[in-house]
Amino acid sequence: MAEEFKYSCNTASETIEWIHAIINFIAPYRYFLDAHVVNFFKDRLWEAVDKEWMDCLRKESVENLLRIPSGVVQDHWPGSLKEYILTLRSLSLSREQADCQEFSGMHTALLSNVLAQGMNHKKKHEVEALSSLVSLVAKQVGARTVVDVGAGQGYLAQVLAFDYQLSVIAIDACSYHGKITDARAERIRKHYAAKMRKNCSEQREFSVPMTVTCRVLSSDTLRALSNSPVENDHAQNQHLNQKCSVSQPSRFAEDILPSRSYSDSTLVIAGLHACGDLSVTMLRTFLECDNAKAVISVGCCYNLLSEEAIDTADSCCGFPVSQGVKSAGVMLDKSARDLACQSADRWRGLDEHAGLHNFELHAFRAAFQMTLSKHIARKPYNRASRESLTTPTESEDPGV
Repeated sequence: MAEEFKYSCNTASETIEWIHAIINFIAPYRYFLDAHVVNFFKDRLWEAVDKEWMDCLRKESVENLLRIPSGVVQDHWPGSLKEYILTLRSLSLSREQADCQEFSGMHTALLSNVLAQGMNHKKKHEVEALSSLVSLVAKQVGARTVVDVGAGQGYLAQVLAFDYQLSVIAIDACSYHGKITDARAERIRKHYAAKMRKNCSEQREFSVPMTVTCRVLSSDTLRALSNSPVENDHAQNQHLNQKCSVSQPSRFAEDILPSRSYSDSTLVIAGLHACGDLSVTMLRTFLECDNAKAVISVGCCYNLLSEEAIDTADSCCGFPVSQGVKSAGVMLDKSARDLACQSADRWRGLDEHAGLHNFELHAFRAAFQMTLSKHIARKPYNRASRESLTTPTESEDPGV
């Protein structure tokens, strides 16, 4: 049987060996990788699966089926099925969780109620851990500014600003998020100011995140932002937010920051759940921006990474494919990336009821897709009038 995690990427040659082993393994099953999960039902893809495997798995318990992605096999299974699953396991990346306490000098501080307001337990834990790590790294590289990419409602940015007294540029593509971030930061500022007055403490200025509403399509945009000094002038921030939705990110510095002189200060680029191409753009910006001394990224939605450049001259495709992978001719479309984002731990953590419910959801989604394909997909779509998508014609069954 195949050994668990027998491949490594310690050297370039070992990495290439691993890549080719994966390519050879998936080649006979490419039709599965390139198909959306509901197509297993819609296109009857189970007919392509080894009959002996299907006869065996049909009788298997839900508990054992849920453990397959983790590489767990049963003794009574056909030898070829066990070999397939164990080989798959040996080709997988190790998912061992890093111990953040290994970072010397890092101390995770609990958030106050005012800063944690609106966060669920998971988000609170993530922000506590990442903010302390960003603060530590910023101190080590001598940076006073953090660029928070994909800031959302500003949870991380506000903790870095209020708890760790860092200057923060909070970037998000959604103007609504920018407004929420500003309103939330103002409430937090007033809370701390009132608390100081009540305790007769010395009044001090708070570092409030500068919010920027801008769709980061390329490292040019992010690099221009990273080179701009942070100012806590509310009117200036409002002016910046109103002008940030630009169609040509490469002209960002000229169009949006005409009155701002570039700064020589060092900074850290950070992102919590930076979606899709944002994570790659952060890495490119780190390499291209001299002021950026560190990058800390917790990526998200890797299935949304682009593999082909979109019709914008200033943007790059996101998927960071190495020359070794390109030479091997590997391409992963969105369906394959969706499948790659499925966590074995997620399936293993489901009980029988939750597992059955998950299977049912996919089956119902497939049935809905089959209905759409049969009754709607054959109709021409008229953008000016969507009645054809909602009103059955005389020849169709109005009850569908």
